[in-house]
Amino acid sequence: MTDFAPYKPHTLTQLFEKQKSRSIVLRSEPLKERKRRLKKFADFLLSKRKMIAEAVYADFKKPETESDLSELYPVLTEIRHTLKHLDEWSAPQKIDAPLTYLGSRSHVRYEPKGVCLIIAPWNFPVNLSLGPLISCLAAGNTAIIKPSEMTPHTSRAIAAIIKEFFDEDLVAVVEGDQSVAQELLAMPFDHIFFTGSPAVGKLVMKAAAENLSSVTLELGGKSPVVVDASADVEEAARRIAFGKFINNGQTCIAPDYILVEEKRQEQLVQALKEEIQKMFGQGDKVSESSPDYGRIVNRKHFDRLNRMIKDSVDRGAKVEWSGEVNSDTNFIHPVILSSLTEDSLALQEEIFGPILPVVPFSTIDQAISFINQKPKPLALYIFTNNKKNREKILQQTSAGSVCVNECVMQFTHPGLPFGGVNNSGIGKAHGQYGFISFSNEKPVLVQKRGFAITYLLHPSYFKFRKQLINLMVRWF
Repeated sequence: MTDFAPYKPHTLTQLFEKQKSRSIVLRSEPLKERKRRLKKFADFLLSKRKMIAEAVYADFKKPETESDLSELYPVLTEIRHTLKHLDEWSAPQKIDAPLTYLGSRSHVRYEPKGVCLIIAPWNFPVNLSLGPLISCLAAGNTAIIKPSEMTPHTSRAIAAIIKEFFDEDLVAVVEGDQSVAQELLAMPFDHIFFTGSPAVGKLVMKAAAENLSSVTLELGGKSPVVVDASADVEEAARRIAFGKFINNGQTCIAPDYILVEEKRQEQLVQALKEEIQKMFGQGDKVSESSPDYGRIVNRKHFDRLNRMIKDSVDRGAKVEWSGEVNSDTNFIHPVILSSLTEDSLALQEEIFGPILPVVPFSTIDQAISFINQKPKPLALYIFTNNKKNREKILQQTSAGSVCVNECVMQFTHPGLPFGGVNNSGIGKAHGQYGFISFSNEKPVLVQKRGFAITYLLHPSYFKFRKQLINLMVRWF
């Protein structure tokens, strides 16, 4: 793999200026060139499939199949969906006019914003670097990608892929730590796409405000699961286990905690154990030798998660299930906790790991109140066969996205918008929604020549014009 010298501050400025010049040229580039580039990039990514899997494994011990499923496939799906619909998305949208605009014609056209910054997280480093890039390029922009330094093997692979395929005035990767991100954020980007924690998202938004850069913030939070008495418990357990423990729980939309109707709690806990064993286990536990179970990204997060478990136990929580832990390999066996106090770290902080608190409720109103007492989550999962309960939860809670009787699949649906609300994010991504996020929706009004109805509204305001405006105010 190519060795990369880091960009220095003066070369970062030069890189930005190069992309600014290229972004102006891209405004008049034929749409077919964008599509040709995306198609070739999809083929190129497929040729790098092994390289991507090896890099991700080096950082996470993530199985190759899981890497294909969670890192590469979503990016390829994004490209294929975009190629299918880009002509439609980019076409000027005719806007009907009311009677008072008689004689004029209006439309909205989508123009590229310009030079964009994509700051990607460490948990799905390929997916969350290149997914936004597809929307960015589809809209006709240039991009600088800042991958996470916490996954160095994958970041280096992303840099190598981008350098080999793109000219740096179109797409470039800038590696480095927090100080590099701060230098980039000080630049006047036309749009910033950030994926990460709410705490860092606030800093990104503050930096963007200095240059009035628009932002898309994909953040996180504590995504709840509600399982009521009518749910198919075994089916719910299977789908929750998949959504929670893929990538070792290090997923922004992973089920963070379960609210279960108390009469089903024991059954659900047992079903979860059985499903996790089927997916990752050997015997009655998940072994470190399991080929399908990943690792915590580094020692810092390993220690954080163990502190969270200890805090819960010290406050009286019951460990329903756990197993071996290895600090040398950052291995943590899936942990299920019950009887937690509300002030425990596992119910206050986003978990982002293989720890699953289970909290009982006796009425749907209690579950709704529990959710509403916390900041709005990125995702909400509802397992029920009771339509009344489903609609009540949907109406009385707020979340960036919702799955009913399923987990995490809303992220991979190319036709759905993805994003948070308030604490869990700003703006939407994926498909047409991602294209729009990276575009300026420019309204264009074309007035006919000669007499226009607006002449009747110009000063001076003699009696007839006053009467006409009064009529407009009252009825049009």
